[in-house]
Amino acid sequence: MTDIDKTDGPADTPPAGAEAIKAIPVRHYGRYVTAVVALALLGAVVYAFSQGQINWGAIPDYFFNDRVLSGVGKTLLLTVLSMAIGIIGGIVLAVMRLSRNPVTSSIAWFYIWFFRGTPVLVQLIVWFNLGLVFEYINLGPFYKNEWSDFMTPFLTALLGLGLNEAAYMAEICRAGLLAVDEGQTEAAHALGMSHSKTLRRIVIPQAMRVIVPPTGNEVINMLKTTSLVSVVQYSELLRVAQDIGQTSGAPAEMLFLAAAWYLLLTSIFSVGQYYLERYYARGSSRSLPATPFQKIRANLLSLSNRSSSTGGTA
Repeated sequence: MTDIDKTDGPADTPPAGAEAIKAIPVRHYGRYVTAVVALALLGAVVYAFSQGQINWGAIPDYFFNDRVLSGVGKTLLLTVLSMAIGIIGGIVLAVMRLSRNPVTSSIAWFYIWFFRGTPVLVQLIVWFNLGLVFEYINLGPFYKNEWSDFMTPFLTALLGLGLNEAAYMAEICRAGLLAVDEGQTEAAHALGMSHSKTLRRIVIPQAMRVIVPPTGNEVINMLKTTSLVSVVQYSELLRVAQDIGQTSGAPAEMLFLAAAWYLLLTSIFSVGQYYLERYYARGSSRSLPATPFQKIRANLLSLSNRSSSTGGTA
């Protein structure tokens, strides 16, 4: 009987006379064609703008103008305060919407239905003209004044944007709260925690992982939506740019200036959103992906190590 040697596996090297397989990468010609077409279209657009009757030199002249910087500051202030109202109101409305009390749940549903169903521009104009309905605002011994004096352009913009944002944030917060497993709430109640304490310490921290990404998008959207408040005479970035354009004779150039500022601010907010998402993703991911700065540093270190090893070998 012949013994079979089971220790020897297949040979790692091809048998004598056999030709080694040479892998040839597949060429994606469609990618090259698409890249060339995209670059050609981009070049055509850039050339068209460069040949247009636009005084591009006016943009850097007014980019850091005092009035422009004041408009940027008011835009940022309005964005932050409106989002604060929207987030706080959204959390309250989301809790009301999930309540077992039919009255509070119905009130929250009606609020969300109304403010999501009407354009924010219409809401701003309505707030600005409510003096036709309420001639005076009377808060007893604390405050009493005419509506036109009370409802300033800033307050109109703040209420119009903040209350509208609360309706959208309510749905975002509700989705985040529903994403948390019910067993977490049951376990917290079994430990003797109250409903409010369970929300604060157990449910909301876990829901933030779902709430933060769309909230970051809402912040960026709010920054751009502030441009609508120019219709209620509030001097934010777009309003200031339009005023400067009328007085300087460069209306189109000032619109490009406003667009550049919006792009700069949204880029900064996007970076903040990225790192905020990483912060709340720590408990759900075993290893977080490297940040752009970490990738650059790793590439620089690999290049330095490769050059040092090459120099040592030489």
